[in-house]
Amino acid sequence: MNTWTDETETAAPAAPQGRPDFKIEREAHKLEKRLCREVGKAIVQYNMIEEGDKVMVCMSGGKDSYALLDILLKLQKRAPIHFDLVAVNLDQKQPGFPEHVLPDYLRAQGIPFHIENEDTYSIVKRLIPEGKTTCSLCSRLRRGILYRVADELGATKIALGHHRDDILQTLMLNMFFGGKLKSMPPKLVSDDGRHVVIRPLAFVPEKDTTRWAAQRNFPIIPCNLCGSQENLQRKQVGEMLREWEKKYPGRVENMFNALQNVVPSHLLDGQLYDFQNAKATGIASEDGDKAFDEEEFPAPPGLPGMQVVRIG
Repeated sequence: MNTWTDETETAAPAAPQGRPDFKIEREAHKLEKRLCREVGKAIVQYNMIEEGDKVMVCMSGGKDSYALLDILLKLQKRAPIHFDLVAVNLDQKQPGFPEHVLPDYLRAQGIPFHIENEDTYSIVKRLIPEGKTTCSLCSRLRRGILYRVADELGATKIALGHHRDDILQTLMLNMFFGGKLKSMPPKLVSDDGRHVVIRPLAFVPEKDTTRWAAQRNFPIIPCNLCGSQENLQRKQVGEMLREWEKKYPGRVENMFNALQNVVPSHLLDGQLYDFQNAKATGIASEDGDKAFDEEEFPAPPGLPGMQVVRIG
């Protein structure tokens, strides 16, 4: 039995007499099990956490990083391996930043933590003109600092709180504005070649981290840099995905599944598939081009089946 994803450990609470709040408790329990299942599945599928790892959980003070740490703590108790967690926050010295909030929370939870103080806020405000997006410079500065902290703490993995919607938003942003079919990987070696970065929330939709943050009453800290910029392309793409999910339930999930079912021979990248030397072999293959067939796709809920007619 894989205890990373086993859901039998805790049973749903039985319905007591005279408890009108029972339904809320039961829904919260179901949400917790789902989060643990999806995070556990991602950890196993991508071998994110191994025996003896020291996982540095990057805490921004937002709902996603709180949810990530909370679920990892729950999984740590039942995981089939031993690993350590340390929470790290980079205090970027934003004006009005409530610097006591995270330390107070982490101390109350009994979680090992480290607060790194670096005034990146002043650097960003000095170098980026007013009205321009600050994310690119801010993230580069953060990245270098957190890599250094990981070295100093002896962390073997760096865990980030990006969820399924972040991954899809990145895919769309790269397609729309970067001309690349590229997203956020669940696990990858860092650009300096010295660290392994993991995203255990990769299978978790943002709505679940939002609900869990409200359920757990995390002390959320707003970001006065990137979080306050309403004109961000990422925000616009995120809103588009949310609208699609409302109008066409299942579409966003299908898009995410597509990232795990790539067919290189049916794209156009000559580095992934050798188109120049493709020749007829006389051997039938399911991956071959069905040149004269109409492609059929499953119907969205409540609609008849769809056919896409090939042109040319």
